[in-house]
Amino acid sequence: MKTTTWLGLLGCAALLTGCTAASNWEATMAERMPEYGHRNWLVVADSAYPKQSAPGIETIYTDAGQVEVLEKVLSAVDEAAHVQPVIMLDAELDSVTEAAAPGVTAYRKDLKKLFGNRPIKVMPHDEIIAKLDKGSKLFNVLLLKSDMVIPYTSVFIELDCGYWNAEKEAALRSAFGRE
Repeated sequence: MKTTTWLGLLGCAALLTGCTAASNWEATMAERMPEYGHRNWLVVADSAYPKQSAPGIETIYTDAGQVEVLEKVLSAVDEAAHVQPVIMLDAELDSVTEAAAPGVTAYRKDLKKLFGNRPIKVMPHDEIIAKLDKGSKLFNVLLLKSDMVIPYTSVFIELDCGYWNAEKEAALRSAFGRE
């Protein structure tokens, strides 16, 4: 093989190995968003969140901060006209103290600022996990692990249809039943 070919291959390999985890998770999310629809899930998890074995759950370590990852995920969902987020937080997060988990107060403030007026469902962790497990049997889940080291900080986003809602569905079902 010619020297220039080897140098070209080495250059490509250096570029490929130089990719960070962040660029990989962002590229994966960008690839999945057009494919995902209602009933798919996006999870931004803390660092202790386990890698689940369900075939529908894809786990990627982001090597990034929780709030940074969450900002990018919410931005991607907001830009996708076909889906809207149903955001779920662990109820236990409200009871985690600053003494037990330094930084939790600032994290809660960051979440309030990030979520703004978005509706948030607060549920016990086990209930959210049960919903996620049930959903992953039929629908894909992209789980993005952050470097967060505060318990009960994972943010669960079940995607819903962005251009259809419960009221429109009820009207359709009502009209459908009259036909």
